[in-house]
Amino acid sequence: MKIDWQPLVEIIQSHERFLLTSHQRADCDAVGSEMGLALILETLGKQVAIVNSDAVPEHIAFMDPYGRVAVIGASAPLEAMRAFEVMIVVDTSAWGQLGGMAEVLRSFKGVKAVIDHHASEDDLGAIVFKDSTAEATGRLILQLAKELGVPITPEIAAPLFAAIATDTGWFRFPSVTADTFAALAKLTAAGASPAQTFSLLYEQHSLSRLHLRGRILDHVTPECGGRMMWTQVSAADFRETGAQKTDTEDVINMLLTVKGVEIAVLFVELEPAVTKVSLRSRSGFDVNQFASQFGGGGHKAASGISFPGTMADAQQAVLSALRTAVEQTPQK
Repeated sequence: MKIDWQPLVEIIQSHERFLLTSHQRADCDAVGSEMGLALILETLGKQVAIVNSDAVPEHIAFMDPYGRVAVIGASAPLEAMRAFEVMIVVDTSAWGQLGGMAEVLRSFKGVKAVIDHHASEDDLGAIVFKDSTAEATGRLILQLAKELGVPITPEIAAPLFAAIATDTGWFRFPSVTADTFAALAKLTAAGASPAQTFSLLYEQHSLSRLHLRGRILDHVTPECGGRMMWTQVSAADFRETGAQKTDTEDVINMLLTVKGVEIAVLFVELEPAVTKVSLRSRSGFDVNQFASQFGGGGHKAASGISFPGTMADAQQAVLSALRTAVEQTPQK
């Protein structure tokens, strides 16, 4: 799915002040894409600010070494957003994922653009540059750099490498293609360090994160003859371990390491009446299509739902629907 970048190239060439944002609880693809794009635009002499609805999670703070990502309403007052000419949203096409930045986007008077690789999509009132076959938004930012004629420096290469590495599960997901490794080779040649990136991502965990992971794995429950596994993390788990909500990242993929498991589900109690539901699949089961019935979405093999209810409510509704769907899907 080839993107026609020319309209965005023209927007960038004809404007000077750019505001970048991404989804709540930003991951490496979100922050890496923001950082990479900001540096690319600044290479062209543009003025750039990055503002998200919440702070960069502690475990990926290395992605923003100079504290460039501001938080709406805290380090970035709402009034300051009106000074920009172009607002670019990366790594999401969903209103529900923008948090406090959703209102900024709705009221923004300038040019709006979206760069994303997720299949699901809301109408954000923006020009959309999307390739749902791309393994990460970070690779789309690399493509844009080429279209703009911007050379890849070590500073640009590092966050884009991390973006691609994490969104492919360190190159083990089905989304990985020869193009993935071609992009990684280019970024490595430009100065990205795979060894250092891996160490920063996976060898700097807090003890609290490790304890939380133990609780999550202890709650694993098999369903549908072992074809589905689900688990949960409650507010009490966060409180008692001292872990952060972002410390649940990637743990769901461990459920897929069990032989015969096709679908993994993780329920996270974010608030008393808001439950995050993460879905992963390693079979032909389309979790993006399944999530859409609950207002969620993402990719065929990795999607999520923000469920407006308690964790018990979410489990009852989602697991019931999943059991029915799995039973109607031939076993791989």
